[in-house]
Amino acid sequence: MKDIDDLKKAFEDFDANKYCAQGTCESEDEIKDYPSFTEALYAKIMAPSVSGVYISRWDIKDIAATAGDSMAIHPRKRMFELLMKYASDRDNMRRVLEALGAHIEDKIEIYEEFIRRAPASSAIFESHIARAKKTIAFLPKILEEYF
Repeated sequence: MKDIDDLKKAFEDFDANKYCAQGTCESEDEIKDYPSFTEALYAKIMAPSVSGVYISRWDIKDIAATAGDSMAIHPRKRMFELLMKYASDRDNMRRVLEALGAHIEDKIEIYEEFIRRAPASSAIFESHIARAKKTIAFLPKILEEYF
């Protein structure tokens, strides 16, 4: 029992900052700021129920390539995080947002083609198109707000 009590005490007394080598630990500001920005954009752009389009891992790879970044395939969220890391300055973010907007417009064209070929599907795709257009209108605001 004494070993478990000692382990509990050591765990309670653990202070992560005490174990960081000088200059290797991130400050709390860095930890808070970057993920909240990325998480907010991920929720607005990557959720099809919000943005109107599904953006796959291959889509993210193509968007990154169009913006000037080379990216390997990872889980979607990780790829989005890497894309946002690449877009850490105004010019890169502008290129990423332009590529993303063009990609969403391509998806809108596909939805419109579905509606032309199967008019009964318009009830489904019109709501996706409306959300996608709203997302495209939102993209320039990202550049203004964060840079």
